[in-house]
Amino acid sequence: MIEKLINLFKVESAKQLIIVFLVFSITGSLSVFLGEPIINFLFQDGFENNLFFWALRIMIIFPLYQVLLIIVGTIFGEFKYFWRIEKKILKRLKIIKSSSG
Repeated sequence: MIEKLINLFKVESAKQLIIVFLVFSITGSLSVFLGEPIINFLFQDGFENNLFFWALRIMIIFPLYQVLLIIVGTIFGEFKYFWRIEKKILKRLKIIKSSSG
């Protein structure tokens, strides 16, 4: 089972797999946790909890997650791994061009 996960996540060891899972969990939790204070900072007059609020929160959380993924990954010594994932995401979103033609 562990070998399948190691192959799926393209890591070299079970230790690196645990670090990757830890980085993903910290980054996800931190981005959701920071999303609301950022909205409250941008809209200081109290923002209603409606559809616009949630759409804006998702639009804030997504790029925040991408930045935090690199930061937290770097703290755990896995910058190269998470930068490779980040480049793949940016290519799929057509933010950067794919080098393969």
